[in-house]
Amino acid sequence: MKTRTAHGVTIECVQGDITDQPDMDAVVNAANAALRTGGGVAGAIHRAAGPGLEAECRPLAPIRPGEAVITGAHKLPNRHVIHCLGPVYGVDAPSDRLLASCYQQVLRLAEDHGLNAIAFPALSTGAFGYPPEPATRIALTTVLEALPDLSAVKHVRFALFSSADQQRYEDVLTELSGAE
Repeated sequence: MKTRTAHGVTIECVQGDITDQPDMDAVVNAANAALRTGGGVAGAIHRAAGPGLEAECRPLAPIRPGEAVITGAHKLPNRHVIHCLGPVYGVDAPSDRLLASCYQQVLRLAEDHGLNAIAFPALSTGAFGYPPEPATRIALTTVLEALPDLSAVKHVRFALFSSADQQRYEDVLTELSGAE
């Protein structure tokens, strides 16, 4: 696990299950436009949260690529779920700006709700086909650029599916933060 602290915010990259982050105020759902159960992260979060999550999401849908909304966490061990619709690579354009917008919108919602700790999965890299290397770079660059403007958020975790994902995030974080 690699950890960096900048502007009073800790950023860490771990391999882990996004639905099992009990020390985080919110987890981020790689949502679909309808905010419904699906595959991948969205399916895992909805299964762990229970049917109340989909019921709470229904009036908030649909959302567009780059947008985020916040709900309660239901049966998850967190206070909130922040749902973000990442771009489908090669379909939603400009994909880089839409993906960056996801991270920006999530951080804005976390700030607005006074959340101290949030956990992100790797957004748009699964079924939405975003190439992992540029997606990682966009995620970390966007979060690092937002740090000076954060007052509530003090801990950002990237809870990543595989050890390869974790290593890629750690490598890019080291490169972008200029630390060993």
